[in-house]
Amino acid sequence: MSLRINSEAPNFTANTTQGVIDFHEWIGGSWAILFSHPKDFTPVCTTELGYMAGLKPEFDKRNTKIVGLSVDPVDNHSRWAMDIEETQGHAVNYPMIGDPELRVAMLYDMLPEDAGTTSEGRTAADNATVRSVFVIGPDKKIKAMLTYPMSTGRNFDEVLRLLDSCQLTAKHTVATPVNWRPGQDVIIPPSVSDDQARQKFPGGWKTVKPYLRVVAQPQS
Repeated sequence: MSLRINSEAPNFTANTTQGVIDFHEWIGGSWAILFSHPKDFTPVCTTELGYMAGLKPEFDKRNTKIVGLSVDPVDNHSRWAMDIEETQGHAVNYPMIGDPELRVAMLYDMLPEDAGTTSEGRTAADNATVRSVFVIGPDKKIKAMLTYPMSTGRNFDEVLRLLDSCQLTAKHTVATPVNWRPGQDVIIPPSVSDDQARQKFPGGWKTVKPYLRVVAQPQS
């Protein structure tokens, strides 16, 4: 199944380092970040998992749960977590999904249907496409997706910025411009008429072009 933005995030039940979870129940009324890995004990992913552990308080502030996935069994994850803490200085403080039958990886369109049903004998290169980030809203819909090659570490500061934009634009009828950071001006989308904009933004806005109207970021 091909996933797109606004697709429902496929639900699943899986074993994790923090016990068995039903994914949709686990998300509950929160936002969620699902980020995946092609294999345990891989160097780039080791740095990523440690960095995300350090960022977890920032995600907590945003009512966002984070969960990792690797196609290896949970027992391997627990051993890998010790290496992550030792080398990155942060203990893994969020669940890591075990996916030894490749069910979740295929459910999320990260592996082809003919990939088989076991992680045994598969190398990280075999699973190279299991390097994705999914931003999921409380409505269980996919709000954003990112996929990286194995050779490039993901920028999780950018994922946090992306989350800020997704949450802001879900709450207010605005869009965020290039390189936007929280607190900076935002854009009134063309779907909002000037009359509607006057009601939403009584303080006014700057019209650069009829289709490009800039306004101060709404306060939460």
